[in-house]
Amino acid sequence: MIRVGAGGAALGAVGALAPAWANTPVSGVTHAGPLTIDDILAAQTPAAPAVVRPTLTQAAVRRIAFLNLHTDERCSVVYRENGACVPGALAEVNKVLRDFRTGEVHPIDPNLLDLLADLSTRMDATGPFHVISGYRSPKTNAALHENSGGVATKSLHMQGKAIDIRLPGRRLAAVRDTALAMSRGGVGYYARSDFVHVDTGRVRRW
Repeated sequence: MIRVGAGGAALGAVGALAPAWANTPVSGVTHAGPLTIDDILAAQTPAAPAVVRPTLTQAAVRRIAFLNLHTDERCSVVYRENGACVPGALAEVNKVLRDFRTGEVHPIDPNLLDLLADLSTRMDATGPFHVISGYRSPKTNAALHENSGGVATKSLHMQGKAIDIRLPGRRLAAVRDTALAMSRGGVGYYARSDFVHVDTGRVRRW
């Protein structure tokens, strides 16, 4: 039992003064006067163990959803878990975003999916992206280039690094502006055709 003597000095169980350490600073804090009983008890209480929480990367899952306007095919998948790509989900995305003219399937760049997922989050969207064009085979791209000067001969669509989209419920200009603010690649605005192009190439706009 610890008692307190006159003047606030701490006494031991047999009435003696507390040891010298009792009146020295606790945890680097200097006291103006003698330590009180609460100070002594606090100094003898072990610190609570640190709480270990999972990092955002460890806990995160990333989801993406598409509606292909040419085939009416849909997908809504978790394509990343704990920072790693989910192969089955990527395969489903590759199929939905295939060249609908030739049926050719090509891997879609996961960085493009990350860009789109972040774009959807920034715009507080809940529906799927409406897809006008995903992957394009070299044959399809060459045919489109012959009919339109707006189709590049070395389009990133042929590498699975570009997509033309709409986002239902969000103004097309707002989709463009948000994508531009992200500065994650190229952004093309096609108001007359009602779609925005985004890709994971160098940052540029048209």
